[in-house]
Amino acid sequence: MIVVAVGLIIDNGKVLLCQRKKTARYALKWEFPGGKKEHGETIEDCLRRELREELEIDAEIGALYHRQGYNYSDSGSFDVHYYIVPSYRGEMKNHVFESIEWIPLSSLLSYDILEGNTDVARKLTFYIRETEPREK
Repeated sequence: MIVVAVGLIIDNGKVLLCQRKKTARYALKWEFPGGKKEHGETIEDCLRRELREELEIDAEIGALYHRQGYNYSDSGSFDVHYYIVPSYRGEMKNHVFESIEWIPLSSLLSYDILEGNTDVARKLTFYIRETEPREK
């Protein structure tokens, strides 16, 4: 099983979504940034490295938000860890994607999202309600 770390970068009701290159497997599908864990690396260190490589940011890795297994018939089984990224340093620069966009959480499901990311995308549509302070 391939272990993957994914960053959920959320700011003011929007989440960062990244579009795969035209030449990549699952071309032009939208996904969250992150990547495969390397030998000897923690999942959190993997995510920091991937966000540095893909977006040139130094990310603070927050809480594990969602974890799931997913099997792609043409590329194997994945154990995917989705972490909230509460803050980062540096100016975001796209190094590997066709494009990156800040998407309102309310319209996330209208994008052509990579199949393995759809469960967490559905869950994120409720993120604001989950994190809003409750009235006493």
